[in-house]
Amino acid sequence: MANIFLIGFMGTGKSSIASYIGEHFGMSVVEMDETIEANEKMSIKDIFAEKGEAYFRNLETDLLRKIGQGDNTVVSCGGGVPMREENIKVMKESGVTVLLTAEPEIIYKRVCKSNNRPLLNDNMSVEYIADLLGQRREKYEKAADFSVTTDDRDKRDIAQEIIHRIAK
Repeated sequence: MANIFLIGFMGTGKSSIASYIGEHFGMSVVEMDETIEANEKMSIKDIFAEKGEAYFRNLETDLLRKIGQGDNTVVSCGGGVPMREENIKVMKESGVTVLLTAEPEIIYKRVCKSNNRPLLNDNMSVEYIADLLGQRREKYEKAADFSVTTDDRDKRDIAQEIIHRIAK
């Protein structure tokens, strides 16, 4: 099976949906943020603080290229991955890209207790999330082959919708 790239804003369910799809459909799973943290031996927050966002974004692109050389992998992409044209190209050439969406209020409820979200740490509010989401929406939609809302849905329903739509 081709790779499945799950994109979207933080808190839309990319990691949990990727795990569910991997488990139920026999695919490898890559959680990009966790993989980068393991490779760098530091948290995303520390990478941003010590080496900068540009360094982190380059790590994302390098990892995406590596994943794109294989198949049968479901990938939970970091929220900023689709901001780079190069990343969109890699995803389009090596699989199907699915945009997971959620309303800003739902995202806030899901991430408000997290302290490992460098872009939100000093701006944890529904308004800031809505603004950042608005800035990213066009690139997210351009990158995606289709989108699936995750508001008030369980991961099984979301994963089954994704697999059904890919199988068409």
